[in-house]
Amino acid sequence: MQKDAAGTLAKVATIGFNSVEGASYTGSQQFYGMDGKTFAKLLKDNGLIMPSSHYRLGEDKEYGAIVKGTVLHEWNKAVDDASEIGAKYMVCAWLSPAERGSLDHYKFIAEQLNKAGEICKKQHIQLCYHNHDFEFEMQNNIYPFDVLIENTDENLVKLELDLYWVKKAQQDPIALFKKHPGRFPLWHIKDMDSSPKHAFTEVGNGIIDFNEIFEHAHTAGLKYYFVEQDICPGSPFESITQSISFIKKNFSW
Repeated sequence: MQKDAAGTLAKVATIGFNSVEGASYTGSQQFYGMDGKTFAKLLKDNGLIMPSSHYRLGEDKEYGAIVKGTVLHEWNKAVDDASEIGAKYMVCAWLSPAERGSLDHYKFIAEQLNKAGEICKKQHIQLCYHNHDFEFEMQNNIYPFDVLIENTDENLVKLELDLYWVKKAQQDPIALFKKHPGRFPLWHIKDMDSSPKHAFTEVGNGIIDFNEIFEHAHTAGLKYYFVEQDICPGSPFESITQSISFIKKNFSW
């Protein structure tokens, strides 16, 4: 995407995907080097929608400077730009090690997410938080994940559940859906191989039982799911082709 956004999106659409999720706005305050209007046209020209996009918290500084277009810095502009491309969801995608800290700090983060969610609501956008596995590293017999979900307003902050990281943390996504129904409108579909490293792999090549999880999509409140594979053995286009082929053959949702 950084080298050839137009060509990449054209390939993604040809493979059979109809939606994508953005990840480059933070810091640049542009979408892959384009303003909102230009990027929205590129999506439309390829028959794609981008209902969701990723953002950073912005507490951690890069090279000693604050990062704009984050939850904590110039969020209003980020929301305006997301609205311009038709986004329905904005996702706080990751906390750096410096942004994690104590349970009290997670409460502070939850407070910031509530504030950001209120700004999103004014533009009819839903804020979400995306998990990894570190939110399930227990502190004083409490998971930071629980602190985040219990200290955010369920109407202002929902979750994008990454099924790989939930499994990596030895958690049960179905149990989370039942405990917090309707709170998980977005999912990341990413498989885990059977090796001791539990490496990323194409959907259907691993050990995650997606069909069982999808049986609880209604309870979760699922609206969109996205294929994600952080590391591919070869061409990413080959990997996502394998994934969407498996999805079309096996997923009924």
